[in-house]
Amino acid sequence: MSVAIEVAGVTKRYGSLTALDNVSFKVENGEMFGLIGPDGAGKSTLYKILATLTAPDAGSATVCGLDTVKDYSKLRTLIGYMPEKFSLYQDLSVSENLHFFASLFGVSIKDNYDIIAPVFSQLERFPNRKAGALSGGMKQKLALSCALIHRPEILLLDEPTTGVDAVSRSEFWDMLSTLREKRITILVSTSYMDEATRCERIALINKGKILCINTPEGLVAGLDENLYNAVSAHMFELLTRLRELPEVEDCYTFGATLHVVGTKDFNPETVKRKLSEEGLKDVEIFLAKGDIEDLFIKLTRGER
Repeated sequence: MSVAIEVAGVTKRYGSLTALDNVSFKVENGEMFGLIGPDGAGKSTLYKILATLTAPDAGSATVCGLDTVKDYSKLRTLIGYMPEKFSLYQDLSVSENLHFFASLFGVSIKDNYDIIAPVFSQLERFPNRKAGALSGGMKQKLALSCALIHRPEILLLDEPTTGVDAVSRSEFWDMLSTLREKRITILVSTSYMDEATRCERIALINKGKILCINTPEGLVAGLDENLYNAVSAHMFELLTRLRELPEVEDCYTFGATLHVVGTKDFNPETVKRKLSEEGLKDVEIFLAKGDIEDLFIKLTRGER
């Protein structure tokens, strides 16, 4: 496979804030690559560099073999960019927005309709509705259609599902899977850890640094060892007590339960007996299955 995106030692600062710190990774042609991290991790800054909207202070980035600084004019015809914030014209209708972006790239909607059809089909029912009057999920579909109308080789999606309901989020990822069949390279960022498994490879990013890169399966391999769920009617007290035990490396909330990372000496029955002697008599501890969120917490533990 040839390389579609290459980021090499990219650093970007805003005053005293280092938004990106020596970031490096590669995305292969036709790959769906996920950039996963919390708000403020540096994802949007990286997207602005790849979309030729800003330049790095150090390092370099190439997309389709073109430098994002030197070849910005040519590169803009090859990428489709969907920023985190809805950026279409809210006073224009669905149809007007699509025609506007098609005209910017000098393309015909009719000739390129096949590439947006899986996304745009739900919007065809109300072509005259103002973009500002659309629901969050429909705004998302319109923005993606406008980003695709010129048949880009690379699709840059910056947190496309933020603030969207769960059903629309799932539909959006299904649409991305369909686009992959057309061999479009997709770089998608999200702060939702559960979406990471939809990507072929993932880079975890935090505070401007890449923590690790691997397949979803490769990232979580080995996390199940000494990882447990713990529940009680008194969850906050249980969290406090578990964190005080020498055989507990870490303990944190995870949905409706606690996830407990034990040392090699951790024994659930022994721990339950200790807690019962201290008044917590309803504690249940059982094996847990690790996921991307557990890995992220483990990698950032030293920064907290």
